[in-house]
Parts: sequence; structure tokens; C-alpha cells
Amino acid sequence: MNCRTKQIVASIAFLSFASAGTIFPQCAAASNVVETSGDVLLGLIPAVAFGSTLYIKDTEGSMQFVKAFIANQAVTQGLKYTIHKDRPDESDDHSFPSGHTSTTFQAAAFIHKRYGWQCSIPAYLGAAFTGYSRVDADKHYVEDVLAGAVIGTISSFYFTEPYKGVTVAPAASRDYIGITLTARF
Repeated sequence: MNCRTKQIVASIAFLSFASAGTIFPQCAAASNVVETSGDVLLGLIPAVAFGSTLYIKDTEGSMQFVKAFIANQAVTQGLKYTIHKDRPDESDDHSFPSGHTSTTFQAAAFIHKRYGWQCSIPAYLGAAFTGYSRVDADKHYVEDVLAGAVIGTISSFYFTEPYKGVTVAPAASRDYIGITLTARF
């Protein structure tokens, strides 16, 4: 594994663990831990995705993330204010699609497309949990969450290119099991 590849893996891991360590202990005190955890992931997953591009000085990736983020927000908010679907808890009429879910899936799909699917597994799990938290909190119906996931994923897949031929593959030897990340420059 070359130096640049190690930086990508290290930055995603560092930002994930550093952010989680400072944010998640606050969730335990919340009245609804599932809903609050989904709210935390709404900020954490995009911050890790974008922060990783800054940390490894991937300017092209930063711009791709921003384009996908803006497109995702425009489509999601445009649909919310055009469709006027009531939320299950009747708090307002902006249920479709789920903004939390579209935002987290946009960030997870960015990591997937830019750095490889293996790097994106934690982000996809977090995004799926965010969607679940919105249904569990009675803020969205299942179809709102599914639509948000599709919109977020498509926005990143449309605007994002793989990072300089980065590939990720499982690795195993007698001494370890893990993944390898390789890149061509």
C-alpha cells in the first residue's frame, strides 16, 4: 500500500472515530436515543466524507462532493415543497422525501464512488440507520426514506468519479485479515 492510499484510509478512519468519540456520548442522555443518533449521523457522515477530501488534499473530490451535495439538496427540498405530503406525526407537510436520509446516503455514495465500496460500508450502515431513525421517530413513512436514499445515491453517482484508479480488495495472510487499498498515479 503506497503512502497516498494509507492517507485515504487513515483520514476516513480518524475522522470517523474522532467525530464519533466527541458526539455519541451525548446521545445517551437524550430522551430518544434512536432519533438523536440519526440526527447526529446527519452531520457526521457528510462531515467525514467531505473532511476526508480536505485531509488528503483531494481538491477534485471536494468539488465533486459539493456538486453532489447541492444537487441532492435542491432535488430533495424542491420535492418537499412541491409535494406537501404530511408527516406521520402530523408536525408539518414536508415529509416526502426524507432529507436526513438523502443527505446521509449522498455522503455514503460519495465515499463509495470516490474511494471504493469497502470504505463506504460504515457510512452506508449509518445512512441506513438514519433512515430507520426517521421512521422510528414517526417523522417519515418508509417510502419517504427509500426515495431519500435513491435521490442521495444518484446525486453522488452522477457527480463523482473514482479517485485516481483507487481499488479496494479483501486481503488475508497467515498473520492478518483486512482490506488493501491500491492506487495508480
